[in-house]
Amino acid sequence: MGSGRPAEAQIEPDTDIDTHYVVTYRSAEDGAVTSLRVRRVDDSNLGPAFVCLSGFVFDTGSRIANPAEEALARRFEGTRRLHLSLFSILSIAEVGVEHPGLKLGLDRSNLVILPTPSKS
Repeated sequence: MGSGRPAEAQIEPDTDIDTHYVVTYRSAEDGAVTSLRVRRVDDSNLGPAFVCLSGFVFDTGSRIANPAEEALARRFEGTRRLHLSLFSILSIAEVGVEHPGLKLGLDRSNLVILPTPSKS
């Protein structure tokens, strides 16, 4: 049995486990909707149309097995950062009483959404 604390793919010192983001996005590979708990959401070095997720949090130390959570932990094992397109993100929830809020540095006010090709 574990300690009851969530296991992490990337441990960041001096951060509170109760403060995190829940990022829900649509996968580019198969269109599946996935929710990830992460400690950080930052600007990506891929450009203003992307954000960078890091500090993944997985609750695999629970007494009750959660196959979906364990599958996510295996999928992102060894992953330091995940760069997601803003257009694949469905929502970002700020979780925790003392959460400082999401602040990104890049100006995204002039991003242009191009029409997607039709599936014929």
